[in-house]
Amino acid sequence: MITLALSKGRILDETLPLLAAAGITLAEDPEASRKLIVATSRADLRIVLVRASDVPTYVQHGGADLGVVGLDTLIEHGGEGLYRPLDLGVARCRMSVAAPLDFDYAAAVKQGSRIRVATKFTRIASDHFADKGVHVDLIKLYGSMELAPLTGLADAIVDLVASGNTLKANALAEVEEIMQISARLVVNRASLKLKREPIRGIVDALAKAVAAGATA
Repeated sequence: MITLALSKGRILDETLPLLAAAGITLAEDPEASRKLIVATSRADLRIVLVRASDVPTYVQHGGADLGVVGLDTLIEHGGEGLYRPLDLGVARCRMSVAAPLDFDYAAAVKQGSRIRVATKFTRIASDHFADKGVHVDLIKLYGSMELAPLTGLADAIVDLVASGNTLKANALAEVEEIMQISARLVVNRASLKLKREPIRGIVDALAKAVAAGATA
């Protein structure tokens, strides 16, 4: 049995068309079911539904053979022991620095000021500011990042941005793009050796689906 870890939400919604193009359909609607393990049209493949942040962990430790995870989550996790054969090109967004409209981020950076930055992506933020030589105090949050500058907790935030509408609604603006984000297929290295043929088949089928533009 091959196990594929997915998380509900945008990644699941945008991965399903790719799976369908690869000849894989789910036996039931995961949004309408309480089941955490869902059968598929392939007798040798099942889907496990886990939190997005847990996907790399399940794949790394063998709870799943494959998984679909955002690049942001993969970087924060570290990706140890994972093979990354494919960029699925779904769940696209960007990781950016955002700040209140009345905060001159560029000037603060130029002057070498120490900036307070709120984020849940501490590894990405730390690496980014270190590369730029910018002095920051990172404040780890798990909820709505936009609140941090509005309450004076932070000068800026590092967060995922899609349309930018939430930033605008809270009088914030993107001041710097860190990287483009999309969902990646990851594979457990031991599984790749032990179940090489069926896993290679799934990877190749998904690669063809991506190349053909079979997204939602």
